[in-house]
Amino acid sequence: MKRCIAVGLAGILLLGGAAPVLAETVLEKIRRTGVLTAGTRGTSIPFAFVNEKNEWIGFSIDLLEAIRARLEKKLGKPTRLVKKEVTHETRIPLVVNRTIDVECGSTTYTRGRDEAVDFSINFFFTGTQLLVKKGSGIKGVADVAGKRVGGIPGSTGEKALRVAQPKADVVTFQDNGAGFLALEQGKIVAYVQDSILLAGLLAKARNPKDYEVVGDLLSKDPYSCMVPENDSKWRDFVNHTFMELIDSGKLFELYDKWFGERGVVPYPMSEKVRTYLSMQSMPE
Repeated sequence: MKRCIAVGLAGILLLGGAAPVLAETVLEKIRRTGVLTAGTRGTSIPFAFVNEKNEWIGFSIDLLEAIRARLEKKLGKPTRLVKKEVTHETRIPLVVNRTIDVECGSTTYTRGRDEAVDFSINFFFTGTQLLVKKGSGIKGVADVAGKRVGGIPGSTGEKALRVAQPKADVVTFQDNGAGFLALEQGKIVAYVQDSILLAGLLAKARNPKDYEVVGDLLSKDPYSCMVPENDSKWRDFVNHTFMELIDSGKLFELYDKWFGERGVVPYPMSEKVRTYLSMQSMPE
């Protein structure tokens, strides 16, 4: 009887019946297709944005290119980087359902998001502040009680604002461009977002001197790349790529390219941040 059951189970396996099939890992998929599919942002200056030539450029794009180049070396075959634009709402679902292999733009590593996806080591640090018009009299969250303040729904900035100033009248927008336009038109008195992204908005504004970033940091926002859960080899590959960039000094060169004195958005790296980034690289 036991022999019959064993034979029956073997038959099911051979026929591809009820037995589960192991999912293809990201590295296996890339080896098979020769394509790295990455999600990124189109307006997160200077992390990922589309320039006048309709080219995707930015700090995060350079990181994705480093992952692609290391893949070619590991797999011994050409690997093409295909970029797909994601939004605040779509980025996590697209990683979860494996439409994209990695998301790298301006995403904060949070414990809540970590329940759905895995994260790489951090590659940038910032925090939430308010963008206001000069002369508004607003110096921080204490001054926006009962006033209309814009933010991205579900973002760390919007959540931090609601905690820090529950009396604020929060108005949500789908992207930073729409939020800044509302501020420009006087529909809101302040816009809450990561300070580096606010600096990016001002870098492209028509009259940047008309605005200022104010207040203490309302949150801490360490940026990381997102990858699918339960694929440790792929997460390790992304992490080891970043560790190699740290050890070679290339990560700091890229940082200076985009955030240095002559960068798109000057944002000096503190020694504390430099030390922390360096300490993330594990010994070989």
